Amino acid sequence: MAADLFDYDAELSRYNARLRAAADVGTGDRVLDIGCGTGQTTREAGRSAHPGSALGVDLSGPMVDRARRLSEEEGIHNVSFERADAQFHRFAPEHFTLGISRFGTMFFTDPVAAFANIGSALRPGARLVQLVWQADDRQEWSSAIRQALVGGKVPAGLGEDTFSLADTTVAAGVLTAAGFTAVDITEVREPIYYGPDAVSARDALFELRMVKDLLADLDAAATARALDRLLAMLDAHDTGEGVWLDSGAWLVTARRH
Repeated sequence: MAADLFDYDAELSRYNARLRAAADVGTGDRVLDIGCGTGQTTREAGRSAHPGSALGVDLSGPMVDRARRLSEEEGIHNVSFERADAQFHRFAPEHFTLGISRFGTMFFTDPVAAFANIGSALRPGARLVQLVWQADDRQEWSSAIRQALVGGKVPAGLGEDTFSLADTTVAAGVLTAAGFTAVDITEVREPIYYGPDAVSARDALFELRMVKDLLADLDAAATARALDRLLAMLDAHDTGEGVWLDSGAWLVTARRH
């Protein structure tokens, strides 16, 4: 992975397979990928959609730049990427036949407006297929990292956006208010991957905002102790085939009215 980008593709490999199966991109589809990151899901959608196309949007300029480079390197010419906020971006109306997102829809300031905007880009009857995190207390990765670094204390506001759609009633209500129908929510549990060994996993975690925030108020000595505890926790989760921590998500599907 790039030195300045956490490898979310590796972390979420098990979930990626779940999303790909649920999305079931078909030949000729025009796919909108929301929160595409470095574009793995967009590229996979493009391959399956050919001669259709896929557009990936993300707020991160470095991730979008890398997505473009990887697409060029892999010779995938029916995908494109834009640095854009899906809540406000003016998509071509009723252009896309399918919307997908791998943990990219939890961060909107106004989720109803955001999903309404996304819906306006989908054809009537088109599906939206997304993965969102379950609640914080169902995430071993969150609790174990937090426990190691700060004894389990949760700084005010930490991670609230990450779990904003964790309540299934809220998630269904947001989509319905935004004009979607046939909302279906299914539980998915998969481990997530942090590296081939504890040291690599610890080093990778330095790229996560959550870890940076948890360490921000610690002095040098406390930081050193916290990192020792983190390394010990990660070592305990080394399966011999990498460091894996448990997690839970919702697979949410809906149709544009």
